[in-house]
Amino acid sequence: MLRAAGNGAITFALVLIVFGSISRHFLDSSNLINIVVQSSSLAIVAVGMTCTLLTAGIDLSVGSTMFVAAAVAGKLLLDGSPASLAVVAALGVGLAFGLTNAVLVAYFSMQPFIATLATLFLGRGLALLITQTRSLNLPDGFVQFGSRRILFVPLPILAMVLAIGTIHFILSRTSLGRQIYAVGHSPSAARVAGINTRRVLASSYVICGLCAAIGGVVALSLLGTVSQTFGSQREFSAVSAAVLGGTSLFGGRGKVFPGTVIGALLIQAVENGLVLVNADPYIYPLVTAVVIFSTVLIDSLRHERFLKASRRKIRLEDVSLAS
Repeated sequence: MLRAAGNGAITFALVLIVFGSISRHFLDSSNLINIVVQSSSLAIVAVGMTCTLLTAGIDLSVGSTMFVAAAVAGKLLLDGSPASLAVVAALGVGLAFGLTNAVLVAYFSMQPFIATLATLFLGRGLALLITQTRSLNLPDGFVQFGSRRILFVPLPILAMVLAIGTIHFILSRTSLGRQIYAVGHSPSAARVAGINTRRVLASSYVICGLCAAIGGVVALSLLGTVSQTFGSQREFSAVSAAVLGGTSLFGGRGKVFPGTVIGALLIQAVENGLVLVNADPYIYPLVTAVVIFSTVLIDSLRHERFLKASRRKIRLEDVSLAS
């Protein structure tokens, strides 16, 4: 896991060097801070996605969850409701989607890809119904959240640090975190060890849903509007960020810090660099496609090496026992 995260860090450093050499503004402190701020929403969603990937699952509905959460919050804000109520309602949306996915995957034994693909379409349709396919332009008071600072630190960065710190603590310091890794490594072995695999799976999807809602609120504060493309294809960026940071699509291996965080910063740095060098906007999807393809290929090769190493270890143990 550390080696995989190190690869992501090396790639991130190379991206900084390449774009820094092309554009003199890329490495300005203000632009670097902007990259971190703009990556905050993706990083929050990606750490939630990491929890599901660790169980060898996936949540394709995070972008739609962001859309519905932002649409509900936007409607409440435009109706004059306080920001606190709008945020709570958005978190409620995330919890509802997380619970729905949890029930479908953990208790109805549906394949995560199919279950969350269904909630992806359900969420996007629901959000379009709420917004009536019209953009919601939010009041300036809420939009200022994205530019406010506490002790010179932008609030989106503080929200990102809080979310990352919480998930990192859960995965590294709690029994639930250890059980998530165990289920992803071998569900059958986890059941034999007495782990309630259904509860663990359900917990990972609930966490992912809540993180998607938080990411939606942060993105909303930065954009100031809910458009029809809000959260679109965010699930692919979240998966890419997690895998670039060393999380395996096959489950059981990965870390949110520094792994997934580096992946999110890497993706945002590439997008920011393309804008600064005035790259043709039509190549943006091509770059995204290359990133996604590369992450899947890297993870597949990494998983194959892991399996070979495991087989060699088993053979060596058998030889030592025989002797």
